[in-house]
Amino acid sequence: MRQIVPALCVGLAIATIGSARAADSPKVVASIKPIHSLVAAVMGDVGTPDLIVKGAGSPHAYSLRPSEATMIDRADIVFWIGPEFEAFLDHPLDAIAGSGRAVRLDGAEGLTLLDLREGGAFEAHEDDDEGSGHGEHAEAADHDKGGEEDDHGDEKNMHVWLDPGNAIAMTRRIVAELGRIAPEHGAAFRANGAALEARIAALDQRLATDLAELRDRPFVVFHDAYHYFESRYGLSTAAAFTVNAENAPGARRLTEIRARIKETGAACVFAEPQFKPEVVTSVAADAGIRSGVLDPLGATVEPGPDAWEEIMTSLARDLRACLGPAS
Repeated sequence: MRQIVPALCVGLAIATIGSARAADSPKVVASIKPIHSLVAAVMGDVGTPDLIVKGAGSPHAYSLRPSEATMIDRADIVFWIGPEFEAFLDHPLDAIAGSGRAVRLDGAEGLTLLDLREGGAFEAHEDDDEGSGHGEHAEAADHDKGGEEDDHGDEKNMHVWLDPGNAIAMTRRIVAELGRIAPEHGAAFRANGAALEARIAALDQRLATDLAELRDRPFVVFHDAYHYFESRYGLSTAAAFTVNAENAPGARRLTEIRARIKETGAACVFAEPQFKPEVVTSVAADAGIRSGVLDPLGATVEPGPDAWEEIMTSLARDLRACLGPAS
């Protein structure tokens, strides 16, 4: 018995320490997988953030579940891009907007915002089946943006995580905000953030090298999600089927896309896993060019600290597979 009691005490002490650490870990929520990945990497061993949009879910038409609303209500902090992208979170986060618990990353210091592209290659005609093509952003245009009013012509493309420079800017904001709510873990957050920045910079260099040969090979995408990726690596999207990913392109738009493929010599058309690919593969077959799939949200990627890097690596791999020389 004399030997058992000390062992039991040690076991209880370890359990108590573990429980204290779990209780000490902040309750953190992230909206989409790329943002969740950056947050998870910064948190490291301190804790694991919760993710709202899982699997192949699309934030463009997401409906918040009751369990997710409860998760947000109980969170110490929620990271999202902003209402122009995750419009489904705008009203649910209103309740905590003034508390510092809802952190928009579209305003991170050093983050670059690109304009929403318009014109024949990227926008359908207003009299076509899909309307003006601004569905994702038009709804959000009426929402408050921290007291600033946006003109319709100043709408931005919000797929900001596809630029490594933006990923670093968001990482720094995440480090600062986590340190604010859990200062006892500030040193760990800063160390993890610095390590993540180094990995992002290294991957950026590798992708620049891997994608250099694709700079003169235009392609067509399902919706205009890749402006940041293209701008970073000098790539060229010839056209997008639709600006609003939830609206299928109409007959007139498909005619424009076929003409654009012929005009630019586009080598590939890309679908996305969140949306039915039939219209994309049909256009590719008619044009006699290849088709592929690009996944800017990581539908099949396991959530976690490595997911952002896997998403970026997969985009480069899938671009090369479709745009590279025919075998």
